[in-house]
Amino acid sequence: MDDNQDKMTVAALIVAGGRGERLGGPVAKQYQNLAGIPVLRHALLAFCHHPGITVVAVVIRDEDRALYDRAAEGLDLLPPIRGGDSRQQSVLHGLQGLEYLNLDRVLIHDGARPFVSAMVINNVLAGLDVHVGAIAAVPVVDSLKRGVDERVMDEVPRENLWLAQTPQGFNFAAILSAHRNASKGHSDDASLARAAGLEVALVAGAAENTKITSAADLARADAAHTARLFDVRVGQGFDVHRFEPGNQVRLCGIDIPHFAKLAGHSDADVALHAVTDAILGAIGKGDIGRHFPPGEAQWRNANSARFVSFAVDQVHALGGRLAHLDVTIICEAPRITPHHGMMAARLGAITGLDADRVSIKATTTERLGFTGRNEGIAAQATATVRLPI
Repeated sequence: MDDNQDKMTVAALIVAGGRGERLGGPVAKQYQNLAGIPVLRHALLAFCHHPGITVVAVVIRDEDRALYDRAAEGLDLLPPIRGGDSRQQSVLHGLQGLEYLNLDRVLIHDGARPFVSAMVINNVLAGLDVHVGAIAAVPVVDSLKRGVDERVMDEVPRENLWLAQTPQGFNFAAILSAHRNASKGHSDDASLARAAGLEVALVAGAAENTKITSAADLARADAAHTARLFDVRVGQGFDVHRFEPGNQVRLCGIDIPHFAKLAGHSDADVALHAVTDAILGAIGKGDIGRHFPPGEAQWRNANSARFVSFAVDQVHALGGRLAHLDVTIICEAPRITPHHGMMAARLGAITGLDADRVSIKATTTERLGFTGRNEGIAAQATATVRLPI
């Protein structure tokens, strides 16, 4: 992007207020899991990690707040905005909720489109350098038929036909005005913008930038995502914390009664620190200290689950997924075996892994060294990550 683009303030407005009734299931489609994390989180990560996006906000239903909080955990987002009774109304609420920021541009994206790429976002932003509106789209390549009662009645020429996607980007003031004055029933923001007399350009979308609408869509998306992940990597992590006066230790997010606690700037969860380093190592992103310096006040007493979630997000931001974790805790005491199940379940909840993809083991050093003298606990972890080629 050019220097002029860098000066622009650009919001990503993610619309996630739908009920997703066609998909079925206990929660709306945007909150169902895809590749280990909610569908919505995939979209959020794409915009949160894009250098051309200034702020990200999400439109949700009030009753989905707990699901949204899970999907958005740890991400730098504006407070969620209450949606309306229709998508069009939800977008208007979202735009009005951002008006105080005096933004130059806004990219409006469906929360149920999880695989939007940085390239597609770039294309929309570049289109806005020339036009007041620009939308991601792909040309129609298949033959089109008009049918009645499941019979072909007519051929529809496919020349100059495009499948509209999101994000759909606009000059902020122009699209806000268009929404405020629009009639009901527009199929998307581009239709509404054109009805207001705004020029809307077509820019290159991507075949994989599809919208999840049914259970079959979700299954296909998960399978397609997994099929692309041929680059298998393994990372290792190791950490040590000494004991200090206390009455419990935290391991894999589980508090275990003990004669001491582990010393550290954060919550000193030695197992989760090793896991964080293992995941970051697998993708070449350094170690926990690089991202969360122990001398910084903001990380004092921090829950180490936040560090692990950050590392997993880095994997997802690369289009990959965490495949397996193997953790070994080294200590004479406390006894780890009675807590295996809870620790594995908690680590699975943090990372999005199923129980059979999390291994928790424990061993001693036969009373040798600092762990053998009950001076502290060590942990080592191995993370397996799959990335696209």
